[in-house]
Formats: sequence, C-alpha cells, structure tokens
Amino acid sequence: MKRPGSTPDPLWYKDAIIYEIHVRAFADSNGDGVGDFRGLIQKLDYLQDLGVTCLWLLPFFPSPLRDDGYDIADYLNVHPSYGTIEDFQEFLAAAHQRGLQVMIELVVNHTSDQHPWFQAARQAPPGSPEREFYVWNDSDQKYRDVRIIFTDTEKSNWTWDPVGQAYFWHRFFSHQPDLNYDNPVVIHEILKVMRYWLDMGVDALRVDAVPYLVEREGTNCENLPETHEIIKNLRREIDENFAAR
Repeated sequence: MKRPGSTPDPLWYKDAIIYEIHVRAFADSNGDGVGDFRGLIQKLDYLQDLGVTCLWLLPFFPSPLRDDGYDIADYLNVHPSYGTIEDFQEFLAAAHQRGLQVMIELVVNHTSDQHPWFQAARQAPPGSPEREFYVWNDSDQKYRDVRIIFTDTEKSNWTWDPVGQAYFWHRFFSHQPDLNYDNPVVIHEILKVMRYWLDMGVDALRVDAVPYLVEREGTNCENLPETHEIIKNLRREIDENFAAR
C-alpha cells in the first residue's frame, strides 16, 4: 500500500485488494437506519487495517431505488439518504489520505425512467434531439431474436409509453430505458459523466451492463462489434485525459 498522501502508482489496480461496499448497508452515522458517507468515513481506519487497497462503491446516485440504485436518475450527484456531494468529496479525500483508492460503479447502458433525459425524451416529438437519447419504435416486434433477461417480471424488451406514444427498448426492467448509443450525443454525455467523477479524484470506474449498448436487427444484441468499438472509444478518451490515474 502507498503511504498516506503519496502519489498513487498508475498500475495500482494490477494487485489491488478490492473491498465492495454498498453505502446504504455499510455504516449509519445518524441513526436513521440507512448507511451514509459520514458513516463510511468513520470506518476507513477499520478498512485500512484489513489490508484493503481499493474501495469499490456500488451505485450511490439519486435514484427511485427500484433496482437497488442501478436505476440512476442523476449521474452527477449523491442520493440524499447517503449524504451530499460534499460528504462524498470528504470521504474521497479521507480515503486517499490513507492510501486507499476509490472505484465507483457507473451504469451506462440505461437510466431510470425518472432521469431528466427520459422525461424530456418522452415529451419530445420523434426525430428530435431529446427523443434520440433512447431507443424507440412504433412496434414491439423489432429485435425479436433478443432474449429477455428478467423473464420472471418482463414479457418483452419493449414497453409502451403512453406519454411518448411509442415503445421504448430496455434490456433490464421496464423502468430502465436503454440509452441510444447510435447517437453520438449520448456518448458525449456519458464521457462528461466519466470525466466529472475522475476530475473529482475517483481512481477507477467499474462500468456496468456494457454488453448491451448497441442493437442490430438479426442479432442477439449482445457483445456486438459496434459495442466493442464504443467501449474502446470510451477507454481511449479516458486514457488520453487521465493516463496518470
């Protein structure tokens, strides 16, 4: 482990000892029954004593919590039950003072249907910039070769939206519409999200649900060559700007 306050080794992740943390369930600082960043700060010495070198935080963003936080409604903030963005920044600084790296979980395939992007998309006309953030169709018969992941709750990968008057695509739950990665603006916005957290000092991003970014008729819409190209582009952009991380 690097001594507290030292410059991180750019290859620290090669032999990292990673501890996965769900902030909500880890340490409650104010007695409300919900874990928070203030509580996590109080446990950092304990985590350091375990020999941990990296803390992997599961999603802690504002969310309706219909999928344990994997339904993100705001990529740039902290769920109020867990504290504030200032609390997160204090946690990050305290972790780094102890030589601990911080990796956060970032869900990039889909958002919550409560995200402002989706709320704007469903109100906007077909073909508009707002609408093109997500995958829409007039029929639920497109991409028929694609498996349904949650067969116990979902009967289709398409859900009718009465506001948008069209079907939207989702590989997970019907309250988690998939982003449209054929739209360069979506990629641009996701890169902005990544840079936001890395600029703040986060050491790594664990990017969730990446096999499903692109849809193509006649395929299973998983791990497509176009998806791999998008992932490579995201990685290249980050490496060029945060190579020392």
